[in-house]
Amino acid sequence: MSFKKTNKKDPEAETSVDEVLNEEKLEDQEFEGILESDEINEESKESLEGFVKELKEENKKLDEENIKLTNEMDALKERMLRLNAEYENFRKRTSKEKEGIYTDACEDVLKNMLPVLDNLERALSTGGSVEDLKKGIEMTVRQFQDGLTKVQVEEIPGEGDFDPNLHNAVMHIEDEQLGKNQIAEVFQKGYKRGDKVLRHSMVKVAN
Repeated sequence: MSFKKTNKKDPEAETSVDEVLNEEKLEDQEFEGILESDEINEESKESLEGFVKELKEENKKLDEENIKLTNEMDALKERMLRLNAEYENFRKRTSKEKEGIYTDACEDVLKNMLPVLDNLERALSTGGSVEDLKKGIEMTVRQFQDGLTKVQVEEIPGEGDFDPNLHNAVMHIEDEQLGKNQIAEVFQKGYKRGDKVLRHSMVKVAN
């Protein structure tokens, strides 16, 4: 709702409701004096009384709206704080769960790899011929390979065509006995688990 009232500093300016209300608080006695004055007639008094009543009703509505908006703002602030606390708890819980999953995965691998280390240490601590040592190493290698199989790790094939997704070509040769992009030699074996390559095979590629 808008009103028009003469501004003392600028008579042509339109005064806002808030300004009128603020002035009204300061000029209550002046209005009362005017209403009680004999210089104005009854019609003017009723007009002024209606104007003052209308302003007070508008002020009451504005106060109620302000209280409503303040309550809504407080509710939104509380909700934001609650969501922030829930997110922080979720982040901490997820981080702890990830750490637990990694520890469990390492445990599964190490349980199969530690016996291999035990056998290697035994081989170093015992004497014997070169042939016995060779047999011991072969048994240890087989045990290590069995351990990899148990954790579903497999060796990447070192023959056939070169696959950049599985192999890392470090050397290229020309060989009429081999086809184009065929693996000629494996310098270092690669391994994968499912579709995840743990280490690419280091190979020599022909043609």
